[in-house]
Amino acid sequence: MKKINIRKANATDLPEIYNLVKELAVYEKEPAAVTATLSDYNADFAAGIFEAFVAKTEEKVVGTAIYYMTYSTWKGRMLYLEDFVVQESYRKFGIGQQLFDAFLAEASNKKAKLVKWQVLDWNEPALSFYRKNEAIIEKNWWSGKIFLEK
Repeated sequence: MKKINIRKANATDLPEIYNLVKELAVYEKEPAAVTATLSDYNADFAAGIFEAFVAKTEEKVVGTAIYYMTYSTWKGRMLYLEDFVVQESYRKFGIGQQLFDAFLAEASNKKAKLVKWQVLDWNEPALSFYRKNEAIIEKNWWSGKIFLEK
C-alpha cells in the first residue's frame, strides 16, 4: 500500500474530486444524475460554497470528503457531509476512516454541534462503516427536494 496523505483540498484537486463524484454516482446507480460541471465545481469552490478533504497518493487523489457548513435550528452549527468516496481499489486500507476522522475534526474546529449526511438504505458497506463510528441512522425522516433547474 502506497503512503496516503490526507489534507484539505485545493483548486488543483477539483478535476480528480469531480471524477470521484462521478464514480460514486455510478456506484449509486445514478450516473446521469451528475449535472454539475467541473466549471461549477471550480466557481463554487472558489466562492467557498463547499470544502473538501482529499486522500492522495504521490500520484493521484484516491478519496474525498466534500462538506459545507449549514445550520440546525434545533442544535446550531452543523457540518454537512455531501459526498464521501474512496476509489474502489483503495478501499479496505483505512483511508475512509482517515477522511471521516478529518471531517469530524473539521466539524469540531468549526464549532459544529453535529454532523449530518445521507446514506442509501441499500448501501450496506456504508451503513456498516457509519454504525462502526457510532452514528445514528435515522429512518423516520424522509428527504425532500425540488430541482429548480432541469
